[in-house]
Amino acid sequence: MMPGRQIDHCVLPTAGLDVARKRLTALGFTVAPRGLHPFGTENCCVYFADGTFLEPLAVADQVKAGIASMRGNMFTARDAAFRYRLGDEGFSALVLGTEDAAGDHRDFSRAGISAGRILNFSRPFVDAAGRSDTASFKLAFAADLRAPDAFFFTCQRVNAPAVDRSALQRHANGARRIKAIVLEAPEPEDFAAFLRHVVRAMPEQTPDGLRFGAANGNVLVRRSAKPRGLPRPGLRLAEIVFGVESLAKVRSAFAAAAIRREAQPGRLTVAPAAGQGAAFAFEALSSRG
Repeated sequence: MMPGRQIDHCVLPTAGLDVARKRLTALGFTVAPRGLHPFGTENCCVYFADGTFLEPLAVADQVKAGIASMRGNMFTARDAAFRYRLGDEGFSALVLGTEDAAGDHRDFSRAGISAGRILNFSRPFVDAAGRSDTASFKLAFAADLRAPDAFFFTCQRVNAPAVDRSALQRHANGARRIKAIVLEAPEPEDFAAFLRHVVRAMPEQTPDGLRFGAANGNVLVRRSAKPRGLPRPGLRLAEIVFGVESLAKVRSAFAAAAIRREAQPGRLTVAPAAGQGAAFAFEALSSRG
């Protein structure tokens, strides 16, 4: 098994970018200008110093997105399926970084987990000062039929914009990186083989589930309760853990915006809300983090 893939970003469906921008700004994040995809969706990303980011995603043109889905665009098709099943707010996809999306597609196909053909696309990128460039990407998709509400793909940045992101990577809450992604399943072991291929890391047992060591963080699968009298739910994306400069800085940002949070030893947690489709946890980085 090769070294684990890197956590690249998280896709957070939202009813509208204004909703996401308001909520994320209140949480102390700097939110990038609107980005428009050529297939009818739009985003307003939150970028971190280590290259990871959040992608709040809204539908800008329902007709264009629908046509793209019918033509085999799995990005728009899975977004539409998520919204149909769970509504317009949530955490729909975990994205891993890659230098070879075509190779990943072949690997996913051999493993029987490919979720569709590769997607190539470009979109304009604008930095905080209004300078623009073009960003180009290649995506390879993976999915487990037992987990219809969790989607995974690798992202190859074919052309990285030659613009300065430093202002967008400074956040009032001191966030520097995504440390971990937390998923939930009644039986985490059911998804061990699938996630081994997606993260490209061997599973390790933890007290409440499994851990997969990505190149720049952890992908954790937490054991969830089994609802009585209902079909067993599949894997779902539940929480994003951020590494921050200090918890004092997070508390200050939250106090300024009257954000309700739960304090635990070494972390602060905020429940999901409109514009924030997952639970957010904040942990101070170590001196080496």
